[in-house]
Amino acid sequence: MIAKRIFDIIFSLFGLVVLSPLFLVIAFLIVLDSKGGIFFLQERIGRYGQPFKIFKFRTMYKDAEKKGQLTVGSRDPRITKVGYWLRKTKMDELPQLINVLKGDMSFVGPRPEVKKYVDLYNEEQKQVLNVRPGITDFASIVFRNENDLLAGSNDPERLYVEKIMPTKLKLNMKYIEDRNLLLDVKIILKTVFNIF
Repeated sequence: MIAKRIFDIIFSLFGLVVLSPLFLVIAFLIVLDSKGGIFFLQERIGRYGQPFKIFKFRTMYKDAEKKGQLTVGSRDPRITKVGYWLRKTKMDELPQLINVLKGDMSFVGPRPEVKKYVDLYNEEQKQVLNVRPGITDFASIVFRNENDLLAGSNDPERLYVEKIMPTKLKLNMKYIEDRNLLLDVKIILKTVFNIF
């Protein structure tokens, strides 16, 4: 969809310019709060199964990922004080505008997973890899409190793999069937509404 890509380029560039002062404030707070870089780069699987580095503001202490890839609860002890508020407001996701501008991602599309979970997809579920992943999607709206769901489970990994991930993939496949620019705008507005 050429219109979708043009939309992504224009609005990601606009967002990066307009939000640059906010980026500087967030970067300053992250540096003050804990040791480590400003950004957290993680390999995710994108369109056609190609890996790419996703940009996020760092919300955890250095090397926290070595203790597990799932974030369990909003008060996961690996999350920094500033990181807690960035996650709560979803501002940790703002650097993904860079990914959108580069063409790794779109504003709307299936959220990209790490290889560990993509390797578990069946043939039907792999359809989600035929489109650019997105910053937001239906699944992000439905599972906006995913971390707290995982925190309430005795086996968060199992809950994610057996219940949450398959439901997300169904929602993503439905999006792929129905996708158009108007639907994308609706999902973006719903996402913003849910944050506030």
